[in-house]
Amino acid sequence: MEKTGTCIIVGAGELTVREIPVKEGDFVIAADGGFAYCRQLGVEPDLILGDFDSLDEGNKRAVEAIRQERPERVQVLPVMKDDTDMLAAMKEGLKRGFRSFDIYAAAQGRRLSHTIANIQCLNYLKENGASGRLIEAGETVFLLRDETVEFVKEQKGFLSLFSLGDRAEGVTIRNMKYLLDRATVTNAFPVGVSNEFIGEAGSVTVESGTLLVIVGEM
Repeated sequence: MEKTGTCIIVGAGELTVREIPVKEGDFVIAADGGFAYCRQLGVEPDLILGDFDSLDEGNKRAVEAIRQERPERVQVLPVMKDDTDMLAAMKEGLKRGFRSFDIYAAAQGRRLSHTIANIQCLNYLKENGASGRLIEAGETVFLLRDETVEFVKEQKGFLSLFSLGDRAEGVTIRNMKYLLDRATVTNAFPVGVSNEFIGEAGSVTVESGTLLVIVGEM
């Protein structure tokens, strides 16, 4: 059964936010080292999942205590596996009926491979009828596939977009500093970097293909 709330996943990357808003109906998954961030921010995870290789001994003991008291709240994954902890968390959220995902602490400055893997995980959500956002203090990352996203006139900052496949066709940008009209955006030319909101209600459309979109503060 599809859920109306949001599946919130807290990863083990770099935590850049000071709070994680949780509403009624949301479901919080702490993915491996994300458990430490949940404790730091006072967020109670509904599920703790991972191989826990990025947790210190104190947090590992805390997870084990929860597992002894409420075993259904902890899933221990093997260290050697095909799925990353983040992808395993997304699959769990999908299995529970969630179609909207907010992901925190997904970017890792010193391990670019993990950041790229988490962007690919957004693509996994799209392919399974869901959508997700990577949320950092100054940026939000999401995908568009054969669809339009609209922005209110109060939106500030910058917008960058990139083709996630070979090409995205019919890309239209309206009411922003730099405009496009049914353009082709390829993954070999970064034409979509650092556009700006201009105080008008704007939109981005892609008719065919997938765009990686980053909205951030100036």
